[in-house]
Amino acid sequence: MSFPTRSKPIAIAVLTALGTLATSGPLHAADTTLKQVTVQDQGERADGPVTGYRATRSSTFSKTDMPLKEVPASVSVITETLIKDQAMQGIADVLRYVPGTHGAQGEGNRDQVMLRGINTTADFFVDGVRDDMQIYRDLYNLERVEVLKGPGGMAFGRGGAGGIINRVVKKPVFGHVGSADASLSSYGGLRATVDVGNKAGDNAAWRLNAMAESGKNFRDGFDKKRYAVNPTLTMLVSPATTLTLGYEHARHDGTADRGIPSAAATLAPFDTGTGTFFGNAAQSTTDSTVNGLSALLDHSFSNTTRITNNLRITHYDKFYQNVYANGAVTAAGLVRIEAYNNTDKRSNVFNQTDLTTKFSAGGFEHTLLAGLELGHQDSSSVRKTGFFGAATFLNVAAGAPLATATDFRAAGATADNATRVDLAALYVQDHIALNKEWKLLAGLRYDHFKTRFDDRRTLVAATDLSRTDNAFSPRLGLTWAPTANTTWYVSYSSAFLPSGEQLSLAANTADMAPETAKNYEAGVRWDLLPKLTLSGAVFRTDRDDVKVVDPANAALLVRTGKQRTDGVELELQGEVMKHWEIVAGYANLDGRIVTGTTVPAGRRVGLVPQDNLSLWNKVALGGGWSAGLGVIHQSEAYTSTSNTVKLPAFTRTDGAIYYAFADGKTRLALNVENLFDKKYYATAHNDNNISPGAPRNARLTLSTRF
Repeated sequence: MSFPTRSKPIAIAVLTALGTLATSGPLHAADTTLKQVTVQDQGERADGPVTGYRATRSSTFSKTDMPLKEVPASVSVITETLIKDQAMQGIADVLRYVPGTHGAQGEGNRDQVMLRGINTTADFFVDGVRDDMQIYRDLYNLERVEVLKGPGGMAFGRGGAGGIINRVVKKPVFGHVGSADASLSSYGGLRATVDVGNKAGDNAAWRLNAMAESGKNFRDGFDKKRYAVNPTLTMLVSPATTLTLGYEHARHDGTADRGIPSAAATLAPFDTGTGTFFGNAAQSTTDSTVNGLSALLDHSFSNTTRITNNLRITHYDKFYQNVYANGAVTAAGLVRIEAYNNTDKRSNVFNQTDLTTKFSAGGFEHTLLAGLELGHQDSSSVRKTGFFGAATFLNVAAGAPLATATDFRAAGATADNATRVDLAALYVQDHIALNKEWKLLAGLRYDHFKTRFDDRRTLVAATDLSRTDNAFSPRLGLTWAPTANTTWYVSYSSAFLPSGEQLSLAANTADMAPETAKNYEAGVRWDLLPKLTLSGAVFRTDRDDVKVVDPANAALLVRTGKQRTDGVELELQGEVMKHWEIVAGYANLDGRIVTGTTVPAGRRVGLVPQDNLSLWNKVALGGGWSAGLGVIHQSEAYTSTSNTVKLPAFTRTDGAIYYAFADGKTRLALNVENLFDKKYYATAHNDNNISPGAPRNARLTLSTRF
């Protein structure tokens, strides 16, 4: 693994600072008694913030550990227990049970999601640090996934107009950890994971998570192989200081599947077999390699004041190639096939320093956060066009849509560029307890974001570009807890999206001011039972100066003026009774273009169903047996802002049965997706890249603790 030369001075400086602080011993005033740092896996404690399907605490929204009932925003937490019970494999699986969100196709080569009607490939974080490369993310090493809905600019900086997804990685514990899973799927897929760890003396603990998977699915020619390993080490440097080091190596190889086209005559998905691959599966490949280093230093100056420094250095190497349908099936039964490939490399260096202190002033209790984030990103992208003989496309019969590209090479305006981003941000936030019932959260972040774009094309005139943006991101929230089990809130939050957010600039975007997103929200959290929480929110999210992919030319971005999402969300998580757990969500979203430019006002935002419902129950039957049953419903939605092609509404039923052996350590689980074998269309990328939903399929998993 290597990192660009420019990244090394930052990394060396930060690591030097980390080492100095870690070895300096306790830093505190003479009259302060330090609180010894205790390292535990909160997700594994019965009295911790996660029990079964329900979480009670989160740090995603505020960057400080806070009870969810005090968070003036909509935050959904998908726990490790639910991930295992559902046999979830990736981010799209997680979002099935998060109201107001769902997965998008991502051209078959990356995680792409819709958060409150806003499409994103970049708003992913791991332990609070940006993880924005366009790749697939596995869940093998996670304690939980936290989804913040609504702009998160104060805590996370650029992007995050509709929200962010934060993966919380398992950390070492000062005790034994040992578990392993092995599974087999209907299409011959094999998957195995392992999670082991222990203490290494009195002052250190280690943990290792690893995963390997291979297999096919219902799509013709599809194949996938992936593996990952993630060792971590926590050291008690002093009674007040811990240092956690981590490294992850992850590899993914698979088929880039862009689904099926629409039919020009019906403006609906083309009626064909769910497995039919348009283009060439053997030539449509995607592979990525991720190497990431992390160092988290946590030092307590006193019982009320602590500092954390979170350094993450990640290198990504990705290639993907598509031979795919780039047009509707015509009345003559023909479909246009095109091809291209992309090589992308990126190196990220991010360092976040947060100082948190609690104190009394003005008659109120304060929890004050002050932070500094520094970041550097180097990225390069090379695109080549696929040729079919001398032509760049080929019309084939939709009944036999195989096409083979004969060559891939630079042509015309295909991309060849390098981009460098430097950012610096300062932020401050105060959580004020006005009295026992009322609490105020106020925060402000300032970002300096500079993008330099080096155009290296030789077939057309190269144009080097640069842009610098400075932006403030405020946040304000008020919570009222009239009873011990009920909390109401109102909030305002914002975010900015510079033209170089995706680490690229073009002549038609370099002069564009940042997009802005503003969210107005009111909500409630109500503990219906001691372990069952109902959450609700009503909101409006406005996004100004929106840039979206041109429905007529996927290579161009166009302005849409203002996009607005009005919505209502409901979420239920927890334990109805001792042997019955439930997670349920409902969202009603109205996403529209309210001020038009290139895209006319009044059009609906693509991939935003008006109604989305999910419900999952798990019931213990006795004798070691348990059963799960779930329903997912999605109303119809347009595939893009062209508002011509629709995804039909669908309802899918899933089920599971579990058997826990008498040893109390081993479980056999059978998960069945789409029990009634319904034909449906799960999502899309545009009007002619539509993903069929999977027919009935099963996964058998054997899990054990040792």
